Amino acid sequence: MQPDPLAFIRGINETAAFNRWCGIEVLAAGEGRAEIALAWRDDLGQYAGFLHAGLVGALVDTACGFAAATLAGRVLASHFSVNCLRPAVGERFVARARVVKPGRTQVFTACELFAVAGGEEKLVATGETLLTPVAAPARPPG
Repeated sequence: MQPDPLAFIRGINETAAFNRWCGIEVLAAGEGRAEIALAWRDDLGQYAGFLHAGLVGALVDTACGFAAATLAGRVLASHFSVNCLRPAVGERFVARARVVKPGRTQVFTACELFAVAGGEEKLVATGETLLTPVAAPARPPG
């Protein structure tokens, strides 16, 4: 486990240009768990006004990666799956992930994504991710 998992995860989040563009906020991180949030913006929606399924997947992937990173350090997703249960409509979206099974070469995680509207949370998606620990962050050449 990282000495200060919340600071570690927030640091990773700040270095990710995609996360900054989306507006992903790290709410909590601890031993084998992470919670992130995203405020609704019109430019994150699809044609019918729901949160785009690609962003639903991104939130699941990100929350799971952060949960795994609290135990394994930097990780890279090798597989993830998402189950969209209902249209993602809300003022804010909160993803809560946890490590199901940590390992030396792979970490299995699970996540639930909630839409928040009027203070009420509704489960809109679930997901699972298989992650592989990596030695250092990859940087594109140039």
